[in-house]
Amino acid sequence: MDRAQRLVLLVCLGAGWTTLLDQSILNVNLPALRASLGAGDATLQWIMAGYSLTFGLALVPAGRLGDMFGRRGLFAGGLALFGAAGVVAACADRAWLVAAARLVQGIGAGTVNPQIIGLFQDLFQGRERARALAAYAVIGGLSASVGPPLGGLILQLAGAEPGWRYVLLLNLPFVLVTAPLGLRLLPAGRPPKGHRTDLDVPGLLLLGAATVALILPLVGTPGGWRWAVLAALAAAGLVVCERRYTASGRTALLLPALTRSRGYVLGTLVAMSYFGATLALNLVLSLYLQDDLGFPPLAAAAMSLPSAVGFAAASAASASVLARFGRPGVSVAIAVAAAGIALDATAVALLPGAALVAVLAVGQLVTGVAGGLVNAPNQALTLQHAPPGANGLSAAILQLAQRLAASLGIAAATALSLGGAGRPALVRGVLLCLTLVVAALVASAALARGERDRDAHADPDHGLDQPGEDQLADRPPVGHLTDQ
Repeated sequence: MDRAQRLVLLVCLGAGWTTLLDQSILNVNLPALRASLGAGDATLQWIMAGYSLTFGLALVPAGRLGDMFGRRGLFAGGLALFGAAGVVAACADRAWLVAAARLVQGIGAGTVNPQIIGLFQDLFQGRERARALAAYAVIGGLSASVGPPLGGLILQLAGAEPGWRYVLLLNLPFVLVTAPLGLRLLPAGRPPKGHRTDLDVPGLLLLGAATVALILPLVGTPGGWRWAVLAALAAAGLVVCERRYTASGRTALLLPALTRSRGYVLGTLVAMSYFGATLALNLVLSLYLQDDLGFPPLAAAAMSLPSAVGFAAASAASASVLARFGRPGVSVAIAVAAAGIALDATAVALLPGAALVAVLAVGQLVTGVAGGLVNAPNQALTLQHAPPGANGLSAAILQLAQRLAASLGIAAATALSLGGAGRPALVRGVLLCLTLVVAALVASAALARGERDRDAHADPDHGLDQPGEDQLADRPPVGHLTDQ
């Protein structure tokens, strides 16, 4: 990797760090924000879930626009939008304005991140590409774990009222550095003349409508079952639209070959369930420690440090574990995470305060280690099932599914936790997270069993073994969001 490539990598990792950090850093700041602005439960849920929602919905169109017009301008423009919306949120005197600004921030972050992965695909090859993607995965995991302690430290030093505002401004220095550096250092990367990429606007609109209809009742919007009906109609319309779009010879958002691939569908379900569960778990534990046990923000945030340490250590070993154990190794890691969350639920139901905190710290360490052995390996193995010629689109849908799951998981878990007081409310939130992790385990175990059956009946002359580290390093990257 030469000097120019290293500089591009550093700029991209800096942008990735600040946009992904914003997902988790508000966890311990919600009580302070609520007290300052008088925010209701529904608004708090929108502040947390809305960012992940618009982040996910922006991924595919932003990635495709990067292919069409180059990545440099979208990278810098997305960062500028992200930073400006953060300033609006920090200066807001109404809770609804914070929620609206967070939606805009999500669009900015969702515009930036596909350009990062696209640049890795454009500029790096083989092991250099694998290292860049591994660094990005570690940045994402650590930002999720470090965010709460960092937010708690700021509150501890600055106090509740200005503290949560400073937290929302924390991204601004990163934006002011990385956006100009991006304009200076990143290649324009315009595609060859005549290259055509479809945005599939009808598909994107229908997918967005279905997702929003699922989110609205979870954040207290009146309408009840009518939203479920609307979501079902939008989903049905999406299926019909995608078939017609494909029949017309254009690239649909959901390729029929993807939806027919059992391995891809189940692997995506694993990613969705696990990602949504872990983000929601960190949030509900933080709310309980502050609202019910009276922990100061910094002490509550420190509970995520065991998860950060475990994730970092396990991520460093994940490539070797994947090469040796393949899908069964992912299943075992998910089972360990389920055991850790079950331990949390049992402790919440039975143990007194001091013992409860100790057990929750152990549970956080367990889920952190498991997460490091699940996230990147599952992504790599899932994309092994993508049909030929769909590596970019399959990666886009996988990341989009994770973001939508995060929105739904956070909204549902906070609805259960905020819907009552004390331990019963927390137990409901933790049990929801456990249910999601068990669903991920069932899907992963089904995949492992299917692969064993396939290998047992395979022609030994056809290499159907699990991919080794060298093979994975030379495959198209997990996060590349455009068609080849």
